[in-house]
Parts: sequence; structure tokens; C-alpha cells
Amino acid sequence: MIKLMKCSAEEGFATAQHSLGTIYYNGHGVEKDTTKARKWYLKAACQDYAESQHNLGVMHDCGHGVKQDYTKAQGWYLKAADQGHIASQHNLGNMYNGGCGVKQDYVKARGWYLKAANQGHATSQHNLGGMYNKGNGVEQDSTEAHKWFLKAANQGKATSQHNLGVMYYNGDGVKQDYVKARNWFLKAAPQGYTSSQHILGIMYNKGQGMKQDDSKARYWYLKAASQGFVHSQRNLKVMECGKE
Repeated sequence: MIKLMKCSAEEGFATAQHSLGTIYYNGHGVEKDTTKARKWYLKAACQDYAESQHNLGVMHDCGHGVKQDYTKAQGWYLKAADQGHIASQHNLGNMYNGGCGVKQDYVKARGWYLKAANQGHATSQHNLGGMYNKGNGVEQDSTEAHKWFLKAANQGKATSQHNLGVMYYNGDGVKQDYVKARNWFLKAAPQGYTSSQHILGIMYNKGQGMKQDDSKARYWYLKAASQGFVHSQRNLKVMECGKE
């Protein structure tokens, strides 16, 4: 199998070159070898194979098998992103959002996140929601924040589900609605999201949007506390002591 793929790769087939690079990168059936992986990714990338261009970007971005070099990472991400590669578009958004190897630029970050988000990338959708929620590079707009958080939340993104819960819990940009808040927290909490677990504990403890229930409050506090969430640990102790 690998022998046949190597023959195809040596004949110049970009798909085979990329596949061979991935085999060496992951060590599937061969000894892991990032030098050989880079060699084959480079051959495919030079034929404008977007996935190889992206993978080279990741290697330089993270320093996998090469010296970390954000400039080279950006260059490869750009080549892939210009072909519509979603993950490269998202990673460029991250670079500009965090100022990693480039000057921080929220406007450029938003532009790249938007390209990926419009192709359904949940984390880019979430990050756009965060930018509109905080007013980073855009005018603060809770309606837009809600829109993007909702797109990501509907794909199962726990952080977006939690953020929607917070918006409804506090009435931030939406009408306060404890029932909707609880429903969103209940989507994030089973994924291990401690902040949602903690707030559910509070809501059951206080009877916000549901019947007051110490047993369920304790259940959710315990879920968060077992992951080291200090506020839940404290609230459990308060419940055990019978204090308000």
C-alpha cells in the first residue's frame, strides 16, 4: 500500500504526495518522520494542494518538525485560505486576533473568521460572537453576538451554548428569560462545561426559572466542584452547613 502510494507520489500526483506526508507525520505503518512528512507536503503544496499548504502552516505555527516560524505559517495559511480552506481561514483569524507573529488586528481577524464562519466553522462563529459581544474590531452589537453564538451553539459548541445562557440569564441584549437560560446551560453542562454546571446549581438552589430543588442544585455543584470549580466547592460547603 505505502509502496504503491510512494510510486504515485514520485510520479507527481499531489493527492498521493499529501497522503504520504500524512502517513509519515502520524507514523501510520511507518516510523514517524516529520522531515519526510514536510518533504511530501511541500511537493503537494507546490502544486497548490490546499490541505498540504494548511498542514505546512500548522507545522511552522506549532514548531512540529521545524523551527517555529509564524511568518512561514502565515504564508502557507494564506495560500490555503485563498483557496477556501476553512481551517486556514480560522487560523489566520486566530493569528490576527491574538497578535501571534503579526500585529494584532481585530478587523483582519474578523474578516478571516467571517470567511470560515460562513462555511460553517463553529469556532469561528463563536469567536465572531465574542467579538460582537465585546466590541473588538466592531461596534458592540448584542444582536449580532447572539446570532453567531446561536450558529455555533446549534453545532454543539459548549462555549457558545453557555454564552447564550448567560445572555438570557442576565438579560444582556435579550429579554431576561430564566427558562431559556436554563435550557442553554443544560446543553453545555453535560459536555463538562463547569461554569454552566455552577450556574445551574445556583438556579436550582434559588428556584430561578424552575422549582427550587436542593438535590439538583447539589448535583450540579458537585459536577463543577469535582472538576476543581472553587465557587461550586464553596456553595456545597454552604449547603452542607445549612447556611444561606
